[in-house]
Amino acid sequence: MPWECGIDGCGAVFEDVESAVVHQATEHERLECKVCGTVVPDGYLAIRHVFTEHSRAQYVRAYGASSEEVRQREALLEEIGEEANMTTIANRLKQ
Repeated sequence: MPWECGIDGCGAVFEDVESAVVHQATEHERLECKVCGTVVPDGYLAIRHVFTEHSRAQYVRAYGASSEEVRQREALLEEIGEEANMTTIANRLKQ
């Protein structure tokens, strides 16, 4: 199944989810988390950060997110979390 980068209309397509996440982390600007100020890669890793390090309420307050936007991001986290090998991603980002 192909994976498409959804950052700012990038549209780059990858054969595996790990390549898509590495692309997002290396080819797009890093963002500052509006909850804690930590600078994180854009895309999946930014969403993963905010949903694992902060509460849903903190996310909604900081980003002005609707409940639909929260559900979309939670679904994305679940889908990628089931498919991605985080060790592979971490190793590729260390290179």
